[in-house]
Amino acid sequence: MPNPIVMVSSYPPRLCGIATFCEEAREFIRKHHPRRDVLVISHTDGEGDGVLPLIDLSDRRWWGPVAEKIHQLKPYAVHIEHEYGLYNYLDERGQGDGNAGFLELLDAIGDVPTVVEPHTIHGRLTDFEADFVFKLCQRANVVLFKCHYQKWRLDWNFTGRGWPTPGNVMVVPHGARPDKRWSVEEVVQLREELGFNKLPYLSRHLVGLIGWIQSNKRWDILTGMWEEIAKAIKERTGEEWDLLAAGTMRDPNHRKDYELYKSQVELLEKKGLAHYYEFVPRGDDYYRMMALCDFIVLPSTDETQSGTLARIISLNKPYITTAPMEGLTAQTLESGGGLLFTTKGMLKQQVIELACNEGARMRMGESLKLYLDSVVSWDIVAKQYHEAYELARKAQRTGKGVELEPEF
Repeated sequence: MPNPIVMVSSYPPRLCGIATFCEEAREFIRKHHPRRDVLVISHTDGEGDGVLPLIDLSDRRWWGPVAEKIHQLKPYAVHIEHEYGLYNYLDERGQGDGNAGFLELLDAIGDVPTVVEPHTIHGRLTDFEADFVFKLCQRANVVLFKCHYQKWRLDWNFTGRGWPTPGNVMVVPHGARPDKRWSVEEVVQLREELGFNKLPYLSRHLVGLIGWIQSNKRWDILTGMWEEIAKAIKERTGEEWDLLAAGTMRDPNHRKDYELYKSQVELLEKKGLAHYYEFVPRGDDYYRMMALCDFIVLPSTDETQSGTLARIISLNKPYITTAPMEGLTAQTLESGGGLLFTTKGMLKQQVIELACNEGARMRMGESLKLYLDSVVSWDIVAKQYHEAYELARKAQRTGKGVELEPEF
């Protein structure tokens, strides 16, 4: 049996965006490497076939058993998903170690082909982030950024500090599934299955607020003016449009906002203008909810890269999102499949215009289909991962660091 690919990440059943990302990425990496095992070293709450739950953050040296297992497995390549909170050890005072343990892990596996995929790379790095990313790039063979702007902004961040810009940064976008498109007939059947046809107040046309209900996903921006929006659409087109708000809370710290957003939707529901559907945004159910909508609104106020957007793209659904908002704005500009807003008034106008213009929705959907098929499909991303593994292996074999072309 060929040497395995070993991923290091959080993993389901943990309710975590990185865990879901890893699960989906693993599926397509397996597809691209059918003869290799793709194993996952996860936190202690990870479960499943080929999952090794070894990361115990109650131990300052959590990385020791991970490094030992990696060396035992003799991997073809190690592929690590990084988010600061995933590897933050807290001492007896509740003080974090600044991901020092993560860097120690990279030191311990420095003889293994290693690719690290950080999920948070801001355009303007804090001093801590800049220092960490610099040290990360020194230790990993290849570092994967999600967006091109992150790579050219890194050069600005580092040269402004008088630091050399790493040459081992490769841009690989957030993957999106190519197998989740729904036909009109399938959507009709789905409404029947979910019992939505039995709700007399729910119209055929739906605008979606779909996903985890968090403080930064400002549902209240749209719900607060939905009544006016629905009225304006009806006056212009004669059509009834409703709001479908579907999701649930993930973080108990967001309970206050979750209850506020939910109560606003339920008030609209009593007026026959919206419907609230509680579900855990994972797996097929996530796609099913979005499939019901004519377009999606993603009013995020803090997001570098969004799994929700990846699902929107998978379904070729036109969308409206906040700008400037790092990865959300970048992918909206690149795909041509979404509209951007910077004020409440602009959001209101965009929603009304998109609801009243079926031709625009069709054109944006086609743009998203092209973007999915040619840029962000997991089938394409898995090939790019393979290129990164090969670069990491060559670096280990030759002792020469990876040097890729700069963006600009």
